[in-house]
Amino acid sequence: MSNSRYAAALFAVNKNRQMKKLRSFGDKLSDKITAVAGTGTFLILNVVWFTSWILVNTGQFGRGLVFDKYPFGLLTTAVSLEAIILSVFVLISQNRQSERSELRSELDYITDLQSDAEIDIIIMMLERIAAKQSIDVSDLLSELDASQKKILLEHPAAVDVLDTSSS
Repeated sequence: MSNSRYAAALFAVNKNRQMKKLRSFGDKLSDKITAVAGTGTFLILNVVWFTSWILVNTGQFGRGLVFDKYPFGLLTTAVSLEAIILSVFVLISQNRQSERSELRSELDYITDLQSDAEIDIIIMMLERIAAKQSIDVSDLLSELDASQKKILLEHPAAVDVLDTSSS
């Protein structure tokens, strides 16, 4: 056995850390607002707030407390503004989710490329070992090639990979 050691520098990508690095203050704020607005507590607070507003302004607690008479124009304005602001934050969060998904896909692709390179090296090492031991592995390599082509044919997204004649 040789004293030389095989040392490979393997790099793993932490997807969550990469995504957190790319977040701006606005991204963090929109995520927090959307997280709060999407809870049952927020819904209950809105129902309590609007019910109280209506009760106060219909004179249920005395005519002196009424500040927004029916049809509650101020309440309508406040609800409309809340809806506009929340919908913008929801859209911002959805856009960020889409960006995170795209980044995750890109990082997955990088990981796939790394794995492919590592597998190629392992196959070459095994071929060398087999050659030194005078073991014929050509049938296994043919089987591997056929298996890969079968997988590509069964997945419509990968069909173009096999069609290299049109390039």
